[in-house]
Amino acid sequence: MNYGTPIVNQRGIAILDATAVTVTTDAVTFTLVEPCTRCVPVRGLVLVNLDLEIPEGTTETLPINLTLNGFTSGITNYGGAALTVADFNGTGFYMLYYDRFKNILQVIS
Repeated sequence: MNYGTPIVNQRGIAILDATAVTVTTDAVTFTLVEPCTRCVPVRGLVLVNLDLEIPEGTTETLPINLTLNGFTSGITNYGGAALTVADFNGTGFYMLYYDRFKNILQVIS
């Protein structure tokens, strides 16, 4: 057994729902339901239900952010580039890797 490998998602995968989408000149921001602190891991996988449409005509180069408990963070792609409106595949569930210590929020699917 390798004791040097960190174990994540020990309590399962949290599911967060979007309650609002806001478009500004700087970003598209989805506001998420504020769950209990125990529901969101310090690092691991999170399913985010982005079931709200981004309004038609929104600039495709705008980055997509998530706001949870007053903290806003940008989502990145595999290469570390910001996820933009052009990359957004529409409404539905998105799996993200989340690391509070390193401020990482990266789309997996």
